[in-house]
Amino acid sequence: MFDLGWTELLLIGIVALIVVGPKELPVLFRKAGQFVGKIRGMAREFSRAMNSAADDAGVGDISSTIRSAANPLKSSVDAVKSAATDYASYDPDTETGRLAGERAEQAKKIREHAEKKAKEKLDKRSDEKTGKKELKKNNSTTVKKDARSRDLKDN
Repeated sequence: MFDLGWTELLLIGIVALIVVGPKELPVLFRKAGQFVGKIRGMAREFSRAMNSAADDAGVGDISSTIRSAANPLKSSVDAVKSAATDYASYDPDTETGRLAGERAEQAKKIREHAEKKAKEKLDKRSDEKTGKKELKKNNSTTVKKDARSRDLKDN
């Protein structure tokens, strides 16, 4: 509370022993202990009164919101836990279950369609690349043939 270390307490004890004397020292320490106990009790009572006033004012709701905003990882873990609990109590025969099934089927169709389009796009690109390579090969052989024919004509 007062942030005193052992060396400070020892120094205070030695000074008190010298000033008060050995006969009155236990009485002094007892009264000091009672005083500190009363102070702690009053501080505890004050804390309780402030906490109850804050709860009555609704500060608890606001503080939980602030805590979740300050620690998004914990709030996201809590959300995952609640989702897992909701999933555990999932009933496919209800309206929600039927809609969830329909959405899952639609998502599967969309995924398959997207995969098909991506594969077509990749195939098209690879065909274009191989076509360009063949075109380059044909052009280079044509250039070589033209150069040879010119060389033959010159000779």
